[in-house]
Amino acid sequence: MDKFQAFGKNFSASFTPFAARTQQMLKEQLGQAEDKTQLPPDYIELEKRVDALKQVHQKMLQVTSQYSNEPYDYPSNIRESFNDLGRTVGEKVHLLSSATSPAEAQAALTAPPSAKPQPKTFAHAQARAALSSSAILSADHAGPSGSDPLSTALEKFAVAEEKVGEARLAQDAAIQSRFLAGWSTTLNTNIMFATRARKAVENARLNLDATKARAKGGAGFSLPGQQHKTPMEDDAISEEARAEIEQAEDEFVGQTEEAVGVMKNVLDTPEPLRNLADLIAAQLEYHKKAYEILSELAPVVDQLQVEQEASYRKSREGA
Repeated sequence: MDKFQAFGKNFSASFTPFAARTQQMLKEQLGQAEDKTQLPPDYIELEKRVDALKQVHQKMLQVTSQYSNEPYDYPSNIRESFNDLGRTVGEKVHLLSSATSPAEAQAALTAPPSAKPQPKTFAHAQARAALSSSAILSADHAGPSGSDPLSTALEKFAVAEEKVGEARLAQDAAIQSRFLAGWSTTLNTNIMFATRARKAVENARLNLDATKARAKGGAGFSLPGQQHKTPMEDDAISEEARAEIEQAEDEFVGQTEEAVGVMKNVLDTPEPLRNLADLIAAQLEYHKKAYEILSELAPVVDQLQVEQEASYRKSREGA
């Protein structure tokens, strides 16, 4: 029986503040609250800034989270088979170089996987399509092996595009670890701590106003149109009630000061800007590598084009 009574007291002690806060909130919503403790303007400004920072993180993460999705630029209309994704372009080029017949070349293109399936990125898909096209031209070309300029250019393009695809994957990995992880932590940990601190302030305010209303005899609330109690004057409040109000005020001030510190820490940390710089650096590195790879390829293909046009003009003149 003693244990039951102790449980009842503990439950009542924890439930009563919650019930008082809920009742105060209802009174405010119904417009029956005589006085509502106002938060300092500086505090309200901090809340607005934290809300803005939260919105920024949610908006940016909604877009940049795609870097965690490998095929974000993989065309939806492509239908590649298991064999298409079995080996890297580099491996297939090596196997094709040793093929002595169309059958061996086809076998090289459809060789069983040597590792995990190849990435589904647009660059990798271009590489696989270009290499397959090169092999088709080589198989149908009647001249010496490697003499078809378009086939040669497509093979070189395939190798280059695979390198571009690998650079894109490296970019994505860097962004995941250096940007997404940081911004997710700020949103789900730091800003959440600020949200909890602000909730504690709101609870303390509601508790303070409920305590004041109860001390003045106006704790109850009524439905719209009904009369409610007229609170007593401040000088009629008992000393015990004044002590409860002072204790609630101290709690409110303490929670407010703590929330201010938490919000300032969230707003002042340089981590989000540092993470954004890392995002830009990863993108810059990727585009730099892609530029270097394609810059090396372009003159080779241009030379093949010049040689083919010269051969074409010569054949036309001879005709």
